[in-house]
Amino acid sequence: MTNVVSTTEIDALLAAHSPVAIGVSGGKDSQAAALATFDHLNAIGHRGPRVLIHSDLGSVEWNESLPVCHRLAAYLGVELIVVRRKAGGLLERWESRWQSSVRRYENLETVTLVLPWSTPSMRFCTSELKTHIISAELRRRFKGQTVVNVTGVRREESAARAKGTVASRDSDGKGWSWRPISDWTVAQVFERIAASGLAPHEAYTRFGMSRVSCRFCIMSNASDLAAASAVPESHDLYRHMVEMEAASTFGFQGSRWLADVAPHLLSDGLRGTVLRAKEKATERVALEKLITKEMLYVKGWPTRMLTDAEAATLAKVRRAVSDLIGLSAGYLDVPTIHGRYAELMSERLAA
Repeated sequence: MTNVVSTTEIDALLAAHSPVAIGVSGGKDSQAAALATFDHLNAIGHRGPRVLIHSDLGSVEWNESLPVCHRLAAYLGVELIVVRRKAGGLLERWESRWQSSVRRYENLETVTLVLPWSTPSMRFCTSELKTHIISAELRRRFKGQTVVNVTGVRREESAARAKGTVASRDSDGKGWSWRPISDWTVAQVFERIAASGLAPHEAYTRFGMSRVSCRFCIMSNASDLAAASAVPESHDLYRHMVEMEAASTFGFQGSRWLADVAPHLLSDGLRGTVLRAKEKATERVALEKLITKEMLYVKGWPTRMLTDAEAATLAKVRRAVSDLIGLSAGYLDVPTIHGRYAELMSERLAA
């Protein structure tokens, strides 16, 4: 059986029988990490609390993900804690982010529209809907104790993860994150699951996915997006997300539009709307390039008043973008933009 990797800090916590919480998504890596962690804990005589914890992301998740977690918990004989974002799942978070972007743009609280989607460099889907919610529940459940939070992160998965550590103290200083299968290969992951007699998620075995997270993930490659779109359970979600692309003029993965993955699933009307949205996206990007770097949003914005020329440029861009996207933006001429900047700077200084 493949061994786990650890650190002196984790070893000390386990020897002290600290609580161990294993984050499970239904995917292969968290499944294998849970199995391997229990092997290790049993071998060293760990007597502390052990739980599995799953953050339910709502309609973006595969139908089979939560059942996989339940079966794993039953096999290991432990509780499965399921947590959810009170304001809704990831789809609702993307929708509210776009609504917020529109409101802020219309009210000149920012100078460019913000895309609705999370991105590889801005993964609030992980931080807000998984890490923060799970950490809060574990602090509540194991108040005053140092929790060892296990994840199935592996170095083989990406260049960024290849540089990762085996364990690290959580940002709040109240727990530790442990990645016990950091050095495992994907073959070893599937071997450990097979040895348990459990089945991996059907998205691997039936649908041909290489990774399982959301059905349409910002990190998915083209093959996985195509495989996900071929599954009937994904069709309603697919169309909904394409409608969001069309309304926002932001492709799901930047230049890669979800609408292009399975256009046969879209109505003629929606395909036409998407074509126009792509044209609008090109026009929007060209317009936003007229805004100089010095005018863009930064922390503490606005840091100064605009010149008349800058305000004229911003007014031109705002009028065009508002008409293009169908927004009801205010502050569309030089005097009102100057007035708004003065108001915002006054509010910031008074805060």
